[in-house]
Amino acid sequence: MKLLSVNVAQPKEVSYNGERIRTGIFKKPVSGGTMMRRLNLDGDGQGDLSVHGGIHKAVYAYPMEHYDYWKRELGRDDLTYGQFGENLTVEGLLEEAVHIGDVFRVGEAVIEVSQPRVPCFKLGIKMGIPEIVKPFLANGRVGFYVRVLEEGEVRAGNTIERTKIGDGEMTVKEIVHLRHFDNANTVGIEKAINLPALSPSWRNSFEEILVKARGSSR
Repeated sequence: MKLLSVNVAQPKEVSYNGERIRTGIFKKPVSGGTMMRRLNLDGDGQGDLSVHGGIHKAVYAYPMEHYDYWKRELGRDDLTYGQFGENLTVEGLLEEAVHIGDVFRVGEAVIEVSQPRVPCFKLGIKMGIPEIVKPFLANGRVGFYVRVLEEGEVRAGNTIERTKIGDGEMTVKEIVHLRHFDNANTVGIEKAINLPALSPSWRNSFEEILVKARGSSR
């Protein structure tokens, strides 16, 4: 497993449907070492802190293996690291093999997987394809967020070492499928709720789904 690129951007305003939208999704690769902090990477920022950033979504990682898929699917050859708004472009960390709560050492930093990424309309702005949001979620190639357990310098080329498998061993792929496509699976949802490393926002969503499911079964 390897870190291929570190990508950052400061928020900027763009036009969208006649409005000015502030977003930090336009990430670009940086050279040399970058400090990974509790809330983000040096040089990085989020446009709307009510839905982005924070301890549980400090850094976003995306597998480079998906780039070939999107190149074929979209018929594009201009996709470069940071294209999907990721801070870390990684190799060997696919959603079906990474668990909520997995802990990794990358460079001098230690990170813990907290939740999948669910795309918003800003991905459509970045890609120039408003309709990409739905298939991006549906095919499960979403990447994942991490919280920073130990701050430290990271750089492209760092080896990524898994030092712990998350309690419950539920993968990122399982979690995103449960929340968006398998709400009737109350057993799986109960298991997800009890994952200690799952971000509070996702746990709350699962709790709401469970309440609705139990209410409709009466």
